[in-house]
Amino acid sequence: MKIKIDRQKGYILLGLFAVMLVVVAASKMMENSENTASTTTLVQTSATTTVHAASPEGVVKVEVYHFHGTHQCYSCITVGALAEKTVNTYFKKELDSGVIVFGHVNGDLPENRELVQKYGAGGSSLWIGTYVDGAFHKEENVNVWYKINNEDDYMSYLKGVIEQKLAEGQ
Repeated sequence: MKIKIDRQKGYILLGLFAVMLVVVAASKMMENSENTASTTTLVQTSATTTVHAASPEGVVKVEVYHFHGTHQCYSCITVGALAEKTVNTYFKKELDSGVIVFGHVNGDLPENRELVQKYGAGGSSLWIGTYVDGAFHKEENVNVWYKINNEDDYMSYLKGVIEQKLAEGQ
């Protein structure tokens, strides 16, 4: 049995499919933001997270993870590259001391499954996890997607988010 669809109907079906994907993604983002307590930014270079005892300042660690699949589009690559550049530019001391952790995490790899589940990451995304007074808070930062065409705006925004997370416990 062969189904024949003319070009115009094919484009319409493709458009409807794209709209459905956007609706599902938006629904997932809203669900994630409703289920998280706060926005946190931190960067980690490995998939293993070590929790240190709570410090008098409150913030123990901030993790910034760029989750992605094996195959990435330009926007996905840019979100991760600019996040890494921001952390390396403004938070070198915190990276070196382990207060901030940054990592690019391929969610398609089995060895990253635990971290993907911990954050609830679904697809390409930037997540910030913060350990404050013995509690872990995580949030997907969707605002960075709107800033990928302006490097200065992106970096300034993310720098502010991270600074806010570091100051929470002080």
